[in-house]
Amino acid sequence: MPLIEESHDSLPYIDIDASPEERAKAERLIASELPPDYQSKLHSTLPPPPEFRFSSLIQTELDRKATGIPISSGVELSRYEAPETPSKNDTASWQSTLRNAYSSSSYLSGRLTNLSLLEEFGKNAWLIGNWQLEEILRGLEKELTELKETTDNVNKTRKANQEGSKGEIVALEETWKRGVGKIIEIELATEGLRKEILARRRQNSH
Repeated sequence: MPLIEESHDSLPYIDIDASPEERAKAERLIASELPPDYQSKLHSTLPPPPEFRFSSLIQTELDRKATGIPISSGVELSRYEAPETPSKNDTASWQSTLRNAYSSSSYLSGRLTNLSLLEEFGKNAWLIGNWQLEEILRGLEKELTELKETTDNVNKTRKANQEGSKGEIVALEETWKRGVGKIIEIELATEGLRKEILARRRQNSH
């Protein structure tokens, strides 16, 4: 259910466009009823905005970005560099270097496998992906065309209905104007008669 229900009573194919003076007057009336903070304050029917809570890591990065401090950390690249040869008698360093070498070898082996698979199957996968995207695009374009046709049909029907009812609307408007005019005439005549009665009463009282 919408927060604000709208009712459009205009007849764009019959009504005469408002003049610049009339439009400016209407805009002034609208502006006079708006609160002074309507551009910065949410509507009373809208719920309050949610309170965002970030992890400490993300909050630290947001604070760094807000203060303009340049980034000083990132991906650790030392693990991908060739290890330096430790001294001959340092067994712990040799074990650490050997583990890093095994890790680098596994990483490079997996990367080589992925590149081989990409070279063998990447072209077909890319073509199939493009074909699927083209099918999605054709479906969206078809849906857009159908929506445009539906919109055009609705506008045509709306225009035909309004233009077909134009004579009746004009006649009813003229009848309403004449009725309002007669009411005003009757009110003026009633007021004049009331004043005449009051004047005669004053004369008779003397």
